[in-house]
Amino acid sequence: MSSLPKCPECSSEYTYEDGINYVCPECAHEWPQAAAEETGEAGKVFKDANGNVLQDGDSVTVIKDLKVKGSSLVVKVGTKVKNIRLIDGDHDIDCKIDGIGAMKLKSEFVRKA
Repeated sequence: MSSLPKCPECSSEYTYEDGINYVCPECAHEWPQAAAEETGEAGKVFKDANGNVLQDGDSVTVIKDLKVKGSSLVVKVGTKVKNIRLIDGDHDIDCKIDGIGAMKLKSEFVRKA
């Protein structure tokens, strides 16, 4: 069984090594082996508005007033959110905010506390 990564363009499993690159024979896409190693097992890196790396369980502070969709509530600037969970999707932080409840936030609107 081949341990080479699938093609990021067409998901073909017939990739091969050519020097320092991987090559897909089906769509002719080439990409460096170093890039495949970085994104392979490490997964997505979540960063806050200042570029700090976020992890599960971190505390963050909201940097912008955020309207809660479907409600008249607003998450104010400076609201501290504890024990975040990182998820894949458009809104990448899942958390509970005191007085509001469970909600999802975008990492671009928070900074690490």
